[in-house]
Amino acid sequence: MNRIEDLITALQKKEEEKNKNTVLWVLAIIGAVAAVAGIAYAVYRFFTPDYLEDFEEDFDDDFDDYFEDEDEEEK
Repeated sequence: MNRIEDLITALQKKEEEKNKNTVLWVLAIIGAVAAVAGIAYAVYRFFTPDYLEDFEEDFDDDFDDYFEDEDEEEK
């Protein structure tokens, strides 16, 4: 009877270890996907031009020109 209990205990331990191993693999895959997504986003942000910066420069130029025109009219 002792022998049977030992076999049952060994099978349960093996099953628990198998479940732990599955969880570990799932977490590893999720981590790898998250890392690839993070790298892809970083590359995207690095290579995407900043259109707002150009807009602000154009706006500043137009704004300065407007006030220069007013100064010339006052003279």
